[in-house]
Amino acid sequence: MSRLLRTGLNAGEAAPMAVVGGEGVYFHLSDGRKLIDGSNTGGGLGHRHPAMVEAIRRAADTPVVNEGWTWVGREQAADDLMATAFKGEEDWVGAVRFCISGSEANDMALSLCQALTQRAALATRERAYHGITGLSRSMTVQPQWHGGLAVHSGGSKLPAPMAPVRILPAPDGAIYGAPVNNTSPGEYLADATDLLSDTAATIIDYTQGGIYYDGAYQDEVARCARQAGSYWIADEVVTGAGRAGRWFAFQGAQSRPDIVTLGKSLGGGAAAVAAVVVSKDIVERLKGSSWQNYGTLRGHPISMAAVSAYLKVVSDDKILEHVQNLEKLFARRLLAIAQKHPSVQRVAGHGLHWTVELHGPDWRSWHADTTEVPIASRVAERALEAGAVIGTSGEQTSLFLAPPLVISEREAVLLLDALDHGLDIADKEHG
Repeated sequence: MSRLLRTGLNAGEAAPMAVVGGEGVYFHLSDGRKLIDGSNTGGGLGHRHPAMVEAIRRAADTPVVNEGWTWVGREQAADDLMATAFKGEEDWVGAVRFCISGSEANDMALSLCQALTQRAALATRERAYHGITGLSRSMTVQPQWHGGLAVHSGGSKLPAPMAPVRILPAPDGAIYGAPVNNTSPGEYLADATDLLSDTAATIIDYTQGGIYYDGAYQDEVARCARQAGSYWIADEVVTGAGRAGRWFAFQGAQSRPDIVTLGKSLGGGAAAVAAVVVSKDIVERLKGSSWQNYGTLRGHPISMAAVSAYLKVVSDDKILEHVQNLEKLFARRLLAIAQKHPSVQRVAGHGLHWTVELHGPDWRSWHADTTEVPIASRVAERALEAGAVIGTSGEQTSLFLAPPLVISEREAVLLLDALDHGLDIADKEHG
């Protein structure tokens, strides 16, 4: 019996596959298999990238410097982030504070907005996931991710909410299965300014729940938030640092956020690191104040070395251009896969993050309070036979593809072939 308390993305009690190593875009399992890693949003450069390994090795020979002390590597990482990822955004971007996880970054950003506005309520969009720590938990509105207990015999035991939450309608930017007559954001967000009128912040992400959108949605949310006096936060924990095929997903629109939160790939998968990036306006508002929020291991020398190394690799190796090229392959092939498999209801995505949603129960009724294995998990299990790990989001019918940004075209084809293979089991059940 394992002494480790764990969680997983699938319902029930079965232990997940045992990973013992990895190289490039491949996982090495305890049973000897090597599988393409198709669902690792935290490993932008894959496994054991030489530049990341060397950066971590050098950083291990440094003192343990907590957030309260100045560390040259932390100053360098901040400068590198601004000079590389925020190049061209100098008119509005102000400063960065590093932390450990995306959940923590979102909680810090939301707490700061509450302090600045002296408002308690917060807003997000339907089907969002922003983390499971502090206020980020309250802003996660996928019903199975509540931070409490999903009892396998049925029912859930939820912790108390930390803030009133307002929920905005979500768009549907699917390339397959979108509504025939998709209305404009101006129509379904017509009441958004009123809805946001008492909120401290409005936070939007760009992938969660399989919801992806173009600039029109972001611009309308930003307009309504500013009219309501609500700060708007771009949650780029998944998409930031290159996964969208540009440094940030928000760059696909005209509006610019008050705060950007980053995580996952920011450290190249080599270290746990996240960040809160604030605008110049917020920097001005913070003058004369002390932000009373602290973490001992935030901005740790190893994490900071990973950030600087990752930014350099993405820039030097032209990773963004590579993601843009692969986006076309994924869109073309996933559309063909959807047309082939009657079990597929919807396909959406951008860059190297794609969601395939199957026919089945509505996501709103799924609480993971059962030992029954969801159809998405069974598809992912069958895909292992074809040599790849396909992601599940914890919902019954949702699969996602998020391989390392360094995946080759040949490896991408093998990953998509594995999905194609796995979907056969869903087709049989769909009838």
